[in-house]
Amino acid sequence: MTCYIVPFSPTGGTEAVANLLAYSWKDECTLQTVDLTDPKADFGTVPFSKEDIALIAVPSFGGRVPQTAVDRITALQGNGAKAVLICVYGNRAYEDTLAELEDTAKQAGFCVTAAIAAVARHSIARTVAAGRPDAADREILFDFAKQIREKLASGETKAPSIPGNRPYKNRGGKGMIPAATENCIRCGQCASLCPVEAIDPDHPQNTDSERCISCMRCVSICPRFARKIDDEALANISAMLGKVCADRKECELYL
Repeated sequence: MTCYIVPFSPTGGTEAVANLLAYSWKDECTLQTVDLTDPKADFGTVPFSKEDIALIAVPSFGGRVPQTAVDRITALQGNGAKAVLICVYGNRAYEDTLAELEDTAKQAGFCVTAAIAAVARHSIARTVAAGRPDAADREILFDFAKQIREKLASGETKAPSIPGNRPYKNRGGKGMIPAATENCIRCGQCASLCPVEAIDPDHPQNTDSERCISCMRCVSICPRFARKIDDEALANISAMLGKVCADRKECELYL
């Protein structure tokens, strides 16, 4: 049996949560990662089977699953593998993300067994939910993993009741597009790791605004901190989120 970790995690927070959960299966099955941020991967060739577990993890982008993640999950062939859905958000709200992820996973042929909403540092306003998942989150997530394992071991296949609206809320408009600064040395790392290939590898100061999904990977992985979004826009969104995200949200399990 294989436990597949299937994250769309541009800045690492979502994958960190998925890995915490996967750790509880390390002695029972082989762990394997299917990176949904890889634009060159052939996701239709992953050999899922009924005996396998898939931890499908996505960030909430404005209360929805990122469209790129939807497209790549849909390309998977679930073949009845048991899916644990994970939505990670920056302590504001995840709204229809889990409902959309549930529908997407079922369309791809997975058997949805459980779902989790967890908090990680906000990908844009990095001071919001900084340090999360923290020690308290990890303790809760380990307990969630135990409960999910017990459900799977019992043979229970009843789908959980997952919150969200159908139809889903409208997607937001174009987000903030990171730009290269004078510190850019054209190393090409941002272009090679962009999930949607929006950055010109020869001229990384050029970003295709139609392709960019504002995932902030290029900002988070630049070795010279040479990519950023507009200072005023960042200050405004940080101030707004600082108010609406002041109260600590806790991880939630749907079993």
